[in-house]
Amino acid sequence: MGTYLSDYLFAQGYDVYASDYRGIGKSFFESKGIPYFDVNIAKNEEFDKLPSLAFDAIVHLAATQPANVSEKTYSAQNYIEVNVIGTLNILDYAKRNGVGRVVYATSHRNTQGMWHRKSVISEEDGRAIKYTGQYSMFSISETAAQDCVLHYDAEYGLRGVILRLPPVYGYGPHTEIFMNGKPIKTGFQIFIDNAKECKPLTIWGDGEKGRDIVYVKDVIDAFHKAIEVEKAQGLFNISSGYKLTLREEAEIIGELFWGDDGKPVIKVDPTKPNNIDEFVYDISKAEKELGWKPKYDFRSMLIDIAKEGQDKRYSFLLEKRHKMFEQDK
Repeated sequence: MGTYLSDYLFAQGYDVYASDYRGIGKSFFESKGIPYFDVNIAKNEEFDKLPSLAFDAIVHLAATQPANVSEKTYSAQNYIEVNVIGTLNILDYAKRNGVGRVVYATSHRNTQGMWHRKSVISEEDGRAIKYTGQYSMFSISETAAQDCVLHYDAEYGLRGVILRLPPVYGYGPHTEIFMNGKPIKTGFQIFIDNAKECKPLTIWGDGEKGRDIVYVKDVIDAFHKAIEVEKAQGLFNISSGYKLTLREEAEIIGELFWGDDGKPVIKVDPTKPNNIDEFVYDISKAEKELGWKPKYDFRSMLIDIAKEGQDKRYSFLLEKRHKMFEQDK
């Protein structure tokens, strides 16, 4: 998201400064003429590397999250250090330098306790953290970070905008992830790979189960609006507002990526559970207050992802992903 956002804002004429940890994207940003700073947000002294400027906005995208954490590197303390202390360090830097606002990207995971209701979730529904499983410390820490943003808004007038995101799809991050600390290829990528090789796309369990996802370019548009809309403040759901079923996902992937002129083969294996969590979010607040709504459905998203792969302008994202996995396996 940071790569897409920096590139987009720079192209729109904004003065953009980029920061990351690990330094893999440094050459990309420098090739664009975007100043780059390698900063570990968990260490307050690292912020001395950054310029003392009154930025209009800081977009905070840094986090420790389960998809990037291997079994051997898991640490509950690290979730607190990065997601909570790191957020506080960003807020203190913003307060110290008279930054206009902080836009914080956060996961939807702290609503997990509501998903069983199978009802559309709005911002007013609050939180329902699940205290077991791989997302527990992630949800606990991100919820604390959200409260820190709201506190600095109320106490110091540092305007805080929190964008709550479901799974964000885009070029690069959805090839492989860590699941319960172990590296796996995502089901999304398995479907695409099988379709290209004309292998059956097998749906496990109930194919009508589904979830709300969003495309990275729609998220970038939401960030842009969160920066520009003067009255933007508080929490916003940024999602498609639509439940994409597993069957729809398989059918559209088969149609777009099947490797020959034949008809895609889609099978159902009801004996194996698919373990999909179902959730859908109400996006009416973002539509009303930010003037935002998604432009991409699942089909147009896949077409655009394929185009991004052909253009190879963000190919370093795949390199970044592979290096991360090699370091943590």
